[in-house]
Amino acid sequence: MRFSLLGSGSKGNAVYIEGGGSAILIDAGFSGKELEMRMQGIERSLAGVAGIFLTHEHDDHICGAGVVSRRYKIPLHANAGTLRGGERRLGRPHKVHEFATGDEILCGGLKVRSFPVSHDTLDPVGFIVSDGRHRLGYCTDTGKVTHLIERRLGGCEALIVEFNHNLDMLRNGPYPLPLQQRVRSVTGHLSNEQGAEALARLIADHLQVAVLAHLSETNNTPALARGAALAAVAEWGDTALVIAEQHRPLELIELRL
Repeated sequence: MRFSLLGSGSKGNAVYIEGGGSAILIDAGFSGKELEMRMQGIERSLAGVAGIFLTHEHDDHICGAGVVSRRYKIPLHANAGTLRGGERRLGRPHKVHEFATGDEILCGGLKVRSFPVSHDTLDPVGFIVSDGRHRLGYCTDTGKVTHLIERRLGGCEALIVEFNHNLDMLRNGPYPLPLQQRVRSVTGHLSNEQGAEALARLIADHLQVAVLAHLSETNNTPALARGAALAAVAEWGDTALVIAEQHRPLELIELRL
């Protein structure tokens, strides 16, 4: 299995995953042209994508999904709440496959299972993606880490976990109080400390890579996110720590057998 975060943050989110002879995107929160350019940056093409799986209807996760679906004839996979909330932005996709939260969907050689997260949208989800040998867990845009989320993410060889904000930067930054409260709420975003606490509970010998994702450019820095993760996890073993970027894709990460 190989994967790349094509970009992660409030200005756009998309994850490319390949395995089992198939490839998918989780979210498509950039313009169609930008997604094409970022795929070229990792030497891949949207023409090879078999499905786009949507986590929720916020614009930074779906703004390019409709146009890419139509242009490349890629099916969209989403639950009813996300499809309803994103109907105007998505337009008329090539094809839509609606799933119920918790379902497992087979997309070529990849199995994709959704699970509920806590965000201020109609029915937000995270995903577990498996090629039969490896499992990747994707969990951002949640204000808390529930027992169910931890159960789903346990056993993954790769984790993509939200480290959205540093609490001091959020309190002392430019966001007005109502927006600060929204970000910090249980339906907002995980702080560095919350993400690190979750990661500390999930770290294990089988975990090959942990990606810190959805960092706020206003209320966080890569150094602060990395510092929180390193402080929370006593023993990293062979687990690689990677920080996703907003403005360029990560190089393809390959999970070893």
